Amino acid sequence: MKQRLERAEQALSTAVKQRDDAFYPHYHLAPPAGWMNDPNGLIYHQGLYHAFYQHHPFSENWGPMHWGHATSHDMVHWQHQPIALAPGDEYDADGCFSGSAVDDHGILSLIYTGHVWLNGEGNDSAIREVQCLATSEDGIHFTKQGVVLTPPPGIMHFRDPKVWRGDDNWWMVIGARDADDRGQVLLYRGSSLRDWQLDRVLAQADDQCGYMWECPDFFPLGEEHILLCSPQGIAAQGYDYRNLFQSGCLRGQWQPGSDFTVSHQFTELDHGHDFYAPQSFIAADGRRIVIAWMDMWESTMPSKAGGWAGCMTLPRELTLQHNQIRMSPVAEVDTLRRTHHAIPAAQLRNCDQPLVAEADAVELITHWDLTASTAESFGLQLGDGLTIAVDSQSRRLILQRHYPQHDIQGYRSVALPATDTLHLRVFIDSSSVEVFVNHGEATLSSRIWPQQDQRALSLFARNGQAELLSGDHWTLAAN
Repeated sequence: MKQRLERAEQALSTAVKQRDDAFYPHYHLAPPAGWMNDPNGLIYHQGLYHAFYQHHPFSENWGPMHWGHATSHDMVHWQHQPIALAPGDEYDADGCFSGSAVDDHGILSLIYTGHVWLNGEGNDSAIREVQCLATSEDGIHFTKQGVVLTPPPGIMHFRDPKVWRGDDNWWMVIGARDADDRGQVLLYRGSSLRDWQLDRVLAQADDQCGYMWECPDFFPLGEEHILLCSPQGIAAQGYDYRNLFQSGCLRGQWQPGSDFTVSHQFTELDHGHDFYAPQSFIAADGRRIVIAWMDMWESTMPSKAGGWAGCMTLPRELTLQHNQIRMSPVAEVDTLRRTHHAIPAAQLRNCDQPLVAEADAVELITHWDLTASTAESFGLQLGDGLTIAVDSQSRRLILQRHYPQHDIQGYRSVALPATDTLHLRVFIDSSSVEVFVNHGEATLSSRIWPQQDQRALSLFARNGQAELLSGDHWTLAAN
């Protein structure tokens, strides 16, 4: 693997020098150059946070998957490390696909899917997928240990292991596709990272819930257990499931040795255009943190013209409050704040109120009185391309994108909360926006592509009056 890693690093070094930074993020984790997708191996290990990710260092397009690697002391400021894994062995000849990381008696250990095309690249009807192990003494350089688990009979799509320690055993969930083309999650129990036994089918799709469940994750939250997964093949239903693939969760009860009893069926975790393959980990102080890929398969990615593609969401704390899952930016994100401006209370009537002339690294908080606002539409806009607004007629919060030069149009939305006020916390970066509604009751994450003269940020109200109770905005520092 050493020579393959050296070639990948050389290609990446050349590509970084040629990278166009017009859309490159200031404070989100993105590849130095080339392609990025799913977060992998998120872990706090010996005083450092590690974020691995699916990476193609040879071009801005998806290709044979490597594992990129970055480390951080605070989950916000990231330092890129050497590429951790490169494909090319018999069991991972065509890709080191997604997986996870654990601490095995002080050894940082990666469990990942080895992928091989059996009948031509891209032909998903004939593949071989196995689970593999790689280990590191220093947390930077990894040695492959080979295959540790093969699929059960009749299963070909078998990937994205998430591993944890509990009840004096190792546990692993794996996404799969059964013989009837239904997505499922398989649960394994291990006496070591090399010795695994199938425990049971933890959960599986009905006829409406997808043909493949990717990137599973299973963990306790409050008094429940949460199964995260990213189903492929769910049809759009009204305002829901509008993306090509979805990411969400099932909620229920589980104890080792028993079935997972589902109490809440699959619901989306984020409602924006770009959110996939979320993976969780435990922070140094015990918080449950989630990071996702802030892109979507087969979507237009204008950054490719600059030699790179893909970025991650901000790390988010996952909590269960009032029988509802919430996601909020980790507290460490506040360390990015620099210049602060308070926004005084105001009544906006058929007008625009400028806030920032060039918002390419900004955090904005606004607090609105819904009962006193009569405007048909009100909220904020970034140039002519992005609007985040209350639609009073549909009673929804709408994130609308309009970038016709890139053939990107359309909206995503969530129902307005059943409260008298609306609290919006919005993070804008060079090519992304993340919206947190009422302290994480709902989120919308989308990529945006404004030209430099289209980054003016303002508040607005149309056809009536909007009551702004208060607001704040900050410029944010680069990662």
